[in-house]
Amino acid sequence: MRIFWQSFVDASVNAPYMARLSEYLNDIAAPGTTVHVQGISPPDREFGRLAELRCAVQAIDNGIAAEEGGFDAFVMGHFQDPGLYELRSALDIPVIGAGEATLLAASQLGRRLGLVTLDPVFEVLHYEQAERYGLGDRVVHVTGLGCRPDDFADAFAGNAAAQARMVKDFVACALPLVERGADVVIPAGVLPGLLIGREHGLKVGYAPVVNCAAVALKSAEMWVQLRKLNGTEPSRGPSFRRASAQARDDFRALLARNSR
Repeated sequence: MRIFWQSFVDASVNAPYMARLSEYLNDIAAPGTTVHVQGISPPDREFGRLAELRCAVQAIDNGIAAEEGGFDAFVMGHFQDPGLYELRSALDIPVIGAGEATLLAASQLGRRLGLVTLDPVFEVLHYEQAERYGLGDRVVHVTGLGCRPDDFADAFAGNAAAQARMVKDFVACALPLVERGADVVIPAGVLPGLLIGREHGLKVGYAPVVNCAAVALKSAEMWVQLRKLNGTEPSRGPSFRRASAQARDDFRALLARNSR
């Protein structure tokens, strides 16, 4: 099984993170599964809706190319899942959103969810995201760490003190969510998700902390297996009607013109 993982981080600017992410995903993958991690340049660096849209367009283009290249699944490895539905309509292979998969999994662990995101600018996007997935009334609160990707560099490079400091900051940020009634804490980003991946059984009070990186990968493996087992695929009715070859060609032609 070959899985394409789309990060919104630049592979050269954030090399320690990308190396750690690739190592981690391939370590926890099932036997016979390989995970290709690809970044975006320029990355999602000016946090906001326009940057999300730009990166989503690039991710969709990469997803079409991934299917043509023989990958078995595509993971939108950016918690906000921009372009997820559009890409799901464009591909036959399973398309997994890290945010969608994690929110749905977390909803099986507790009734009320608390999200810790990278930056406060993403808070409203996560509320909208939860509503889109039918979980709006399950989210107690969303709070921002106020971090940028390079803030994690030392921890991902193996600095134990930096790892401990970042985890302490995460727990301190998450504690008010639990005090407000959250049963489950979700790192709403693969960066903090990967950070807590080293903390086995991490809880904030009684609330388990869900590792979105692991959930997204295991969800991808599951849907590839289910597709092979019994042909399960997304609805091709109104929700994810299959995009025509002409629609895909027009989309990729637009990007090709702009890249010249």
